[in-house]
Parts: sequence; structure tokens; C-alpha cells
Amino acid sequence: MLQGPYGSLDRDRPLVRLPFTSFAVGTVLLPLTGLIACLFISLVYHFEDATYTHCHVSNYLPSISGAISLVPERYIWRCCVGLHSAPRYLVSVAYFSFYRGRFSKRLPELLLSGLALLCSLTENTGLLLLTYVSSTETYSAHKNGFVVFIGSSLLHMLITCRLWQVIRRHYVNPEEVRSFRWKLRLFLFNVGCCLAAAYFFTRHNKFCETGVYTLFALCEYLVVFSNMAFHMTAFWDFGSKEVIVATPPEDKRY
Repeated sequence: MLQGPYGSLDRDRPLVRLPFTSFAVGTVLLPLTGLIACLFISLVYHFEDATYTHCHVSNYLPSISGAISLVPERYIWRCCVGLHSAPRYLVSVAYFSFYRGRFSKRLPELLLSGLALLCSLTENTGLLLLTYVSSTETYSAHKNGFVVFIGSSLLHMLITCRLWQVIRRHYVNPEEVRSFRWKLRLFLFNVGCCLAAAYFFTRHNKFCETGVYTLFALCEYLVVFSNMAFHMTAFWDFGSKEVIVATPPEDKRY
């Protein structure tokens, strides 16, 4: 019998063991830190370029598209979003598995769970598209990525709120009740910010008023921050869970 460099007990131990709360916080902090860094650099070093619009009126804040299209902001944002995308896909699958366990005998909720998974995957893919194709490179592709991201994000939040409304109705776990309440608040806030951003963007393009694009940019920030906070509620949903990377058990031979 061949002896390995370590015993079977060491071999079967998890290679990585991380509380899901730390995993969730780290996943959200990557794009949050990247966005704040990009906005700061754009305001301090590239103010004129980042706040420029076709209307040639005074503007005081860069849009997110403007802030992530310059250098080095472009590379900071791409790095942060790229690193956070793989854990986001993993969390999407984890939620789907969680819903299947809760709604194993409820067909409507199972179908909604599958749609929620699809929307979550599409949201993350749209974010990757608008991140890696900047508005200064291929505007149409960047715009389509943004539309896909916002549309799938809103639909995902709506379906998630519906699913957690059912969970709250049948379970009395206080953490799950708190999670549902914050999900609903953040969804409604996100919808309001999206409508306000659309209004200010349309008004800016139509009338070219001073400062209106700044209000659009501010609403855009709030849309993204509330989206991040919505995903951060996974902190409560999987608080007792762990992310484990382990070697598969080997077949015993006699």
C-alpha cells in the first residue's frame, strides 16, 4: 500500500472553510470599493472628462458609465467586478437550492425559483457586459448591457420578494422575517431611484438644463448601492452556513 505525504485525516479535511457571512460581505465589498475608488479618482483627477455631456452644461458628478470608462478607473472596476462575478454565480445557485428545499411541494414557487435563478444569472452577465465594454468603446453594447442588468435586476428583486413573502407566511424564524422586510424596502427604494434616474436622464437630453445630469448620476449611484444592499441580505439568509472547499472522498480499496 502506497503511503502519501499526509494521513487520511489530513487529506479529508476541508481545504478552505469560510463563514457565509464573511463570503457575502467580501463579495459585495469588491464592487462597492471599486465603484467608490473610481468615483473618487474621476472627481479628483479627471473631473472635466468624467462630467462632460453632449449638452455642454455644468455638471458636478460623473455618471457611473463616465467614471468607469477612463484610465485607471476602467481597470479598477473591471478587476473588482471580475473577481466578484464568480461568487455571485455561486450565490445564485445556492439560493435556487435553498428555494427547492423550501418549496419542494409548491409548483408555482418552484417555477418562480427557476425564474429567479435565470434573472440572477442574467443580471450578473449584464453587469459583466457593461463593465468590460465601456461606453467610449462600443456604446450600443454598453447600453444593452445596462438595460439587461437593470431589467433582470428589478425582476429578480420582485420575484425574490414574492418568494420571501411566502417564506415569512409559513416560517417564524426572526432572521427570515427581517430579511424579507429589508428586501421589500430595498426593492421599493430601488424602483423609486430607477424612475427618478430615468426622469432626470430624459429631461437632461430634452432640455439640457444645468445640474440635471448631476441628479441623474446621484440617482444612478443610489440604484447601484441599493442593489448591492439587496444582495447583502444573504447575510441573514445563510448566516449559519459555510462555504467549504474540500477534496472528494476517495474510494477505499481492500
